[in-house]
Amino acid sequence: MHQPPDSPFRVAFDGQPDWPRAHRPPADAPGRKDLKRQLADEIERMRPLHRKLYADDRFSVLVVFQALDAAGKDGTIRAVFSGLNPAGCAVHSFKKPSSNELDQDFLWRCSQRAPQRGRIGVFNRSYYEEVLVVRVHPELLQYQRLPDAEPTPAFWAERMESIRSFERHLASQGTVILKFFLNVSRQEQAERLVARIDDPDKNWKFEPGDVKERAFWGDYQDAFRDALGETSRPWAPWYAIPADDKPFMRLQVARTLRRTLESLPLQWPAPDADALAGLQRWRDQLTRDGDGA
Repeated sequence: MHQPPDSPFRVAFDGQPDWPRAHRPPADAPGRKDLKRQLADEIERMRPLHRKLYADDRFSVLVVFQALDAAGKDGTIRAVFSGLNPAGCAVHSFKKPSSNELDQDFLWRCSQRAPQRGRIGVFNRSYYEEVLVVRVHPELLQYQRLPDAEPTPAFWAERMESIRSFERHLASQGTVILKFFLNVSRQEQAERLVARIDDPDKNWKFEPGDVKERAFWGDYQDAFRDALGETSRPWAPWYAIPADDKPFMRLQVARTLRRTLESLPLQWPAPDADALAGLQRWRDQLTRDGDGA
């Protein structure tokens, strides 16, 4: 299986994540103008790698984003992936499950959207909601109509095991998994929510429920700590990115993705001898046709 690039933001694989994680960039981080320039450079370096991933057609890349509200998931996805070829990249946002989705196992709706070989798939939220939001609000389990849905430690441990097994299966089939926890602070989240209220152009983004969920801040921190610790593995690493500074956060996501693509043994498809001979014949014909036009 693929071995992920190292990073100061990568969560350890031993089940004991350092916690709490940093919300702010390190003191020696570049300024915002330089961060934006570096982001543009990273995207430019990714473009040929993305084309090569598509042509090689042996690997796919699944990028998972999880965060609390207003951490910057949408903006980061837009900033990092809008510069890539949309034919080889698909973004899926997972919101409140439908009645049909609730009638399936909790991994079903996301498994249907796993990327094809040669493509990058982006999950804006994911099956991790089932060990984050549902863990903080276990009353949601009643809508899943499970035969045994008591929210005991054993129940959550089983869900973690299901996720690890699912991700290991994807990895064994050539899917390279990167998971990003965009770690926003409580103060920064409040400021961003206030900005949505104060700016008429952002009013549509404001949800009263986002404010209500702040009452469960500590519960969410516990849930994220456990989820990251239980499921950060070499075949599906978590990266906990400081999210209070958006340009810094976006650069770290892009850099991690670029380094991952660079680490893959991607190859341009090489035609065999018969195909090469055929190419020469087609070239000769096209040259003759062109000369006679």
